[in-house]
Amino acid sequence: MGLTLAPMAALDSSDSVVAGMARPEDQGGVLGRAHRALSVGIVSVVLLIAFEATAIGTVMPVAARELDGVSLYAFAFSGYFTTSLTGMVLAGQWADRRGPLAALAAGIGAFAGGLVVSGTAQVMWVFILGRAVQGFGGGLVIVAVYVVVGRAYPERLRPAIMAGFAAAWVVPSIVGPLAAGAVAEHLGWRWVFLGIPLLVLLPLGLALPQIRRRAGGPVDHDAGTPAFDRRRIRLALAVSLGAGLVQYAAQDLRPLSLVPGVLGAALLVPAVLRLLPKGTYRAVRGLPSVVLLRGLSAGSFIAAESFVPLMLVTQRGLSPTLAGFSLAAGGLTWAAASWVQSRDRMEPYRERLMTFGMVLVAAAIAVAPAVLVPAVPVWTVAVAWGFGCFGMGLVISSTSVLLLKLSAPAEAGANSAALQISDALSNVVLLAAAGAAFAALGSTGADAFAAVFLPMAGVAVVGAWVTTRLRASAE
Repeated sequence: MGLTLAPMAALDSSDSVVAGMARPEDQGGVLGRAHRALSVGIVSVVLLIAFEATAIGTVMPVAARELDGVSLYAFAFSGYFTTSLTGMVLAGQWADRRGPLAALAAGIGAFAGGLVVSGTAQVMWVFILGRAVQGFGGGLVIVAVYVVVGRAYPERLRPAIMAGFAAAWVVPSIVGPLAAGAVAEHLGWRWVFLGIPLLVLLPLGLALPQIRRRAGGPVDHDAGTPAFDRRRIRLALAVSLGAGLVQYAAQDLRPLSLVPGVLGAALLVPAVLRLLPKGTYRAVRGLPSVVLLRGLSAGSFIAAESFVPLMLVTQRGLSPTLAGFSLAAGGLTWAAASWVQSRDRMEPYRERLMTFGMVLVAAAIAVAPAVLVPAVPVWTVAVAWGFGCFGMGLVISSTSVLLLKLSAPAEAGANSAALQISDALSNVVLLAAAGAAFAALGSTGADAFAAVFLPMAGVAVVGAWVTTRLRASAE
């Protein structure tokens, strides 16, 4: 679901979020006079990002086939996540030091520019380049928007605006596939990419003046503007570049591709080890296992979900509209599960809920390729994915809750950043692995799709085991 997994990224800019710059006149609700224009504007921005995520996923099979790039299908998704990581880290520092306005405006510009590049591409690599530009912009936007919330809204209103963000993902998950499929079938897939940039003008017009007035500039105007943390930015760039080289090597599948693969790993591994809590990859009890679980759950689910529309279009002959709509129910069940885990009476059972959630995710991924058998009804995928999204709603929200519970106040920002890095990096690595298996088996037959879904189900099973290690050993 694109950047649906990135709300906690804002806490990478912890000073901004914690500081909260609400003014005395901040009365009423999020739609009261003081906040109405800002609330409508920033929720509309999130709504458009959500619509883009669902719409692009629907038309991606059509675009990949027309550009003769089905073998590079996974790269079109993982390229987005790779560059979004750098965008998130840069936006957090940019917003802390100079306010979120410039980061948000630049992010929207890059996001729209990437859509135009992809929408006008004549070859698959240019299409992927556009997705990478778009991902960088998306990373800037999602962090800047949450920094705006921390600065412009008093603490009592933040849950309400966050609920608005969550609701903004529900409608696109239902309407997006239908709208995108209809546009692709009647006007062509390119218009799905080219039409979205025009839609950002209204929310920008509403939000930017309010952001300038209510959340502009650094947190402490008298303290001056601190320098950017260049070490952290270098690490983020190393992760993005290393992940990109690993993806290229995985897609190329020639002996010579070992060179960029090794170089990418040499950049990627040391940078990740510095950015994630010690013991993450050994599933050490407590915080390291929470961070690891976030990556295993997000990566396995997103890697599998990216191939669902392509499987239904190429193997069962569905239209892009119907293929995309097979994922629509997931938005509702994801939101429902997020609500369930937020109930006070569920708190003593949080770890059990997360185990149950990962079992649902593993089962959904394992069941999906059953539609490769012609006798299995195609609606099986829609039902399975509804249950899988319910499991994800339990797990993703709970990892954020547990992370803050296990973090000292002074460490909340760094730990939240680690959570997002695990999320984005796992998406990239597992999409690259899935894409390599898919390309190696010919990118067309049932075996190629089975080679994507079944290993991802196995990763989700490992995630279910990690849920048994979430409590710190001292507890």
